Amino acid sequence: MDKRFCIFDMDGTLVDSMRYWKRLGRDYLWARGIRPKEALLRAMESMTMLEGAACFMDAFGIPGPPQRIVDEMEAIMDVRYRKDVDLKPGAKEYLERLRGRGCRLCVATATAEPLSRACLSRLGVDGLFDFILSCETLGVSKEHPDVYLSAARRLGAQPAETAVFEDALYAARTARDAGFYTVAVSEPAYASDWPALSALADETLLDWRSAV
Repeated sequence: MDKRFCIFDMDGTLVDSMRYWKRLGRDYLWARGIRPKEALLRAMESMTMLEGAACFMDAFGIPGPPQRIVDEMEAIMDVRYRKDVDLKPGAKEYLERLRGRGCRLCVATATAEPLSRACLSRLGVDGLFDFILSCETLGVSKEHPDVYLSAARRLGAQPAETAVFEDALYAARTARDAGFYTVAVSEPAYASDWPALSALADETLLDWRSAV
């Protein structure tokens, strides 16, 4: 595929942030004396932050509204994005090669747009993307294809001519089912899903430095 149109997930795909996200819900609850079951935390991985906040309210009686909880968790991640999160090795060079060929690129992420922009700006790659689109803005998670379909429309492309780069199995499956060309990106946090993800995808990518 020529990849004239590309949609990139951010966390775990372009930037090495999953270790912080994996701990966020647990750390937030532990700070309040709550010890959540791992099954609940895993179930929340595909939720938007607002959905996760509502889950915290229902499961643990944490006072709402959900947006207050989201704001508190985003404040934690804001520090990480502005100080600690790095690009995955070779990602910038890969993006620059695509832009050099005239490809149109965007980010479709579950992370709120201000956080995403702060991170990508600090890392010096925000200018390589036509736009950043967040599931938070649309109000639905990547269990649904809305963020990919909306991104494709803004790129001026059809799903079949658009490559979606994802590290999470559930998100890649959503994109694939919606008709997108799917590129599986290896992420250690999802190592157990790699066999299923690589079997699902049209293309696999173990390391950006070896991508062509």
